[in-house]
Amino acid sequence: MNRKLITVKDMLVMMEKSIYTKNYDLFRCLLRTVREEQKLTQTEVAIRLEETQTFVSKVERGERRLDVIELQAWCAALGVTLEEFVRRLEAKCQLR
Repeated sequence: MNRKLITVKDMLVMMEKSIYTKNYDLFRCLLRTVREEQKLTQTEVAIRLEETQTFVSKVERGERRLDVIELQAWCAALGVTLEEFVRRLEAKCQLR
C-alpha cells in the first residue's frame, strides 16, 4: 500500500485554506446576520461569551475560526439553537 504521510505542516495548510472557502464565507456571514437579527452588538455577544469584542470581530471577519464547541456557545449567546443555525447554514450552502 502506498500511503502518504500527512505532516503537521500539511494539516495546517489544509486548515488555513478552509477559511477561504465560499461555504466558510457563508458561515461567517450567517453568524453576523443572526447577531444583527437578534439586535445584538459585537460587544453584547462578547459579554455573553465572556470574550472580547475583538474576538467576535475576528470571527466575523474570518481571522479566527470557531470549533463546534465554540459554535454551540456562540449560538446560545445569540439565542438560537445549534440545530437552527446549522439548518440555516445548510440552506444557504445549497443555494449557492
